[in-house]
Amino acid sequence: MKIAIMQPYLFPYIGYWQLINAVDTFIIYDNIQFSKKSWFNRNYILLNGQKKLFSIPLKKNFDNLHVKDRFLSNEKKIKVKKILAQIENSYKKAPYFSNAFPFIKGIFEFNEENLFKYVYNSIIQICLYFDIKTQIDISSNINIDHNLKAQDKVIAINNALKSSQYINPIGGVKLYSSDKFYKDNIKLNFLESELTKYKQFNNDFIPYLLIIDVMMFKNKKDIKIMLSKFKLI
Repeated sequence: MKIAIMQPYLFPYIGYWQLINAVDTFIIYDNIQFSKKSWFNRNYILLNGQKKLFSIPLKKNFDNLHVKDRFLSNEKKIKVKKILAQIENSYKKAPYFSNAFPFIKGIFEFNEENLFKYVYNSIIQICLYFDIKTQIDISSNINIDHNLKAQDKVIAINNALKSSQYINPIGGVKLYSSDKFYKDNIKLNFLESELTKYKQFNNDFIPYLLIIDVMMFKNKKDIKIMLSKFKLI
């Protein structure tokens, strides 16, 4: 069985979905420390030919709490309305806006105040949209020592699920030791996403934007092809 493990990002770029599609089981960390520098509640959209950062506000709390223990601000509905207006104004002339926007709007307006549950719902819904059949599970549901950190925790999850292969994004090459995985009879691979350029109106192509950008300019058939555009190292 092939597995991957990732943090719960909000509308991540196409490589995240390639990773989900490449494995049998995809684990999403809920018991991982929140970080302001991460992408739990923010991302970039295309606005006037430039990338524009948006974020959904959170209730003030200690930054060392787990993602599952953070909550969206009471200003969420107002902020979401403004974000959706930006998306509509930016993409309303995109070829697949009429298909994608109502779907995206429903995800943004999902009635949930818990940060993890809100992002988790977005991941599940987009997997359904792309017809991705991968089993999705939550890290805290897995019977391991959750005090483990980094590579040790990843190996423990693999062992608990009886995985034979672990696939990680290419950015983690320096974080993991193939020898340590091999000792537990786990093959370690890294997914390197191929950059597929597509027309973003008449602008110069801006890569690595959130998945919404792809959905606005590509149909489902083309996106399914894009999901296979990677290599394993």
